[in-house]
Amino acid sequence: MRAELLAPAGSYEGLQAVIQAGADAVYIGGTMFGARAYAKNPEKEEMLEAIDYAHVHGKQIYLTVNTLLKNQELYGELYDFLAPYYEQGVDAVIVQDLGVLSFIKREFPNLELHASTQMAITGPKSAGLLKEAGVSRIVTARELSLKEIRCIYEETGVEIESFVHGALCYCYSGMCLFSSLLGGRSGNRGRCAQPCRLPYTALEKGNRISRQEQSYLLSPKDMCTIDILPEILEARVYSLKIEGRMKKPEYAAGVTAIYRKYLDLYLKGNRAYEVEQADRQELLDLYQRDGFHKGYYYTHNGGEMIASFNEKEQNRKQNKVGKRNEVLFERLKKQYLDTKKQEKINGNLILFADTPAILDLDFQDVHVQVQGDVVEKAQKRPLLAERVRQQMEKTGQTPFVFDTLEILTDEAGFLPMQSLNELRRRGLSKLQQQYLTRYRREHLKRKGTEEPFEKRVKEQKTEPLKLYVSVEEKKQWQTALKQKEVTGIYCSMSMLEQNRFLQDALLLAEETHRAGKEIYLTLPYMLREGKMDGMEPAIKELAQKTEGFLARNLEELGYLKELGLLEKTVTDFSVYSFNNEAEAFLENLKVKRTTMPLELNGSEIRHRYHENSEMIVYGFYPMMVSAQCVKKTCGRCDRKSGEVQLKDRYGQEFTTKCFCDFCYNVIYNSIPTGLLEEAEQIKNLNFPAVRMNFTKETPERMRELLEVFAEAYLTEGKNRKKKDTEKLSGFTKGHFKRGVE
Repeated sequence: MRAELLAPAGSYEGLQAVIQAGADAVYIGGTMFGARAYAKNPEKEEMLEAIDYAHVHGKQIYLTVNTLLKNQELYGELYDFLAPYYEQGVDAVIVQDLGVLSFIKREFPNLELHASTQMAITGPKSAGLLKEAGVSRIVTARELSLKEIRCIYEETGVEIESFVHGALCYCYSGMCLFSSLLGGRSGNRGRCAQPCRLPYTALEKGNRISRQEQSYLLSPKDMCTIDILPEILEARVYSLKIEGRMKKPEYAAGVTAIYRKYLDLYLKGNRAYEVEQADRQELLDLYQRDGFHKGYYYTHNGGEMIASFNEKEQNRKQNKVGKRNEVLFERLKKQYLDTKKQEKINGNLILFADTPAILDLDFQDVHVQVQGDVVEKAQKRPLLAERVRQQMEKTGQTPFVFDTLEILTDEAGFLPMQSLNELRRRGLSKLQQQYLTRYRREHLKRKGTEEPFEKRVKEQKTEPLKLYVSVEEKKQWQTALKQKEVTGIYCSMSMLEQNRFLQDALLLAEETHRAGKEIYLTLPYMLREGKMDGMEPAIKELAQKTEGFLARNLEELGYLKELGLLEKTVTDFSVYSFNNEAEAFLENLKVKRTTMPLELNGSEIRHRYHENSEMIVYGFYPMMVSAQCVKKTCGRCDRKSGEVQLKDRYGQEFTTKCFCDFCYNVIYNSIPTGLLEEAEQIKNLNFPAVRMNFTKETPERMRELLEVFAEAYLTEGKNRKKKDTEKLSGFTKGHFKRGVE
């Protein structure tokens, strides 16, 4: 069985440490576009050196470009950022953005693409979609079970990479806007401020349901899978990924060394696979949050996975001294950071009087020869072979060390030590460069520009603006039916009884059409475990009886693609189209419309092509979509969909909805976004449609909001009635004004 141990590097020093500790491959970010913007990411020259360092030692190196890019970054910066690393021979790039995927596939066709866990790939449909788009490896969502991972491999054959150790996000990666909306630091841009690690109180109907000592409800324990490594490999995971680019090099090296030990034990076919207690304790000493758990491989969710007490934070509050194992960290530093890794080479040195010195070197299948100064006849003390050997074997900080060095000499000549040193230096340099030529790529002339898109932006058609609404409850749907300004309604699947799904959906469609409105079925925020398998006949029938579907993730996009229904599919904001390339990717799939991402500001939107997009102008924005359940963490799971409130340390309350039919939670912002005063600016952007998302509003509140927003967006200024908007205050502007870094 083939397997790869993939370690994190937050710096060049960290890369050297994990390679020394036994990593087969390393993932690392540069100065731009990585999901760990605050790591000690190498500058250009250091990154080029890191690529060579990895290759000389027979390792792979993957560059993280796993953030969402704005148009000016994609077209103005990405090519120049990637080109030197591409030419140097970086092995793969890890991507989140569909536009980045398309851009790299076109501009750097020989570069492997790995789909980041930030893409929230949860099943074979999304994996198949991305494989078809040119991705060679899938980094699975961390929430997947071993059964789900095996299913992806068996249905697609794509190479699988999965996390085996380290920190976990509470939210599905890539689906989190918590840090972004609260403080402008976007996880999708590598700048997460980790508000999930702060204390919260859970309330249900005003009553506290979380225990007093249970404050850190959104803070998962770190994952440790050393005990189930064989099962993970047997689920056909090829690359075992360790999290930790923001942690110290000693941590990354220590974890890598232990996983290397047990991976080798398994690969050697040792049936007595058992983890020693000392190794398990060492992993705990390196870093942990209230202990470890085995991740989601066998568990869907639960309070035992959450570090709700947060012992480290409690110690800090009580001014208790930390318990870091300094002896362990010092040992790891000496073992992996203070030592150098060198590859064995073979040499042959010829030194005869009156002839040039000749050095032959061999490394694996590479042979080089260099010629030095002429060896002079010794006048007093000739160079003896042993003295020459001592000098030549001083390979210093080079990546090589002599395994064998044969010296052929008549011991009758003399050569200054400086000449020997120069001969060795040139020989080792030539050997390294000759070996690395196999990784080098030719410089490619840039193929595309943004000009065709710029032209499309300028030529976007102006048509009468349409107003759509999204609803999650039947009473909201009934309210929307009565509003003549509403063109169409997105109805959540959560409104439908599972055992009457098709029947209820057809009734909704019939009544909505009778009211003269379009209807779309909104699919869940997260689709997993084949939850919609067997529903294909019903979905196909609904495609005939409705205007289509709202897809909220790549798994649903792949699902609808297999059914041939993409022309009836609207993608939600969470199927990110941050830039024109991403928009074009979705258009090429023939989707009906896309939705503008929530993190772009007005200026950035203006320069993005959006003739086929709609923009959300009102709603309690979802900040987290999680496989975890707040009620279950608090021991209150009743398997019934409902809602609780999360109160932060400032008293702000965030509605959290439990969607039990698909088993996930959505945490909404405490304040709705309302772009009412910005209506004229948004209308001037020439969107074909705007949307209002309703989640917990009463029918009365809905009517108030619809009346005022319809007046602002659908009525020309001279015909607009004056409305009392004071009662509609309290909105946030989202990112329309500020955007994200």
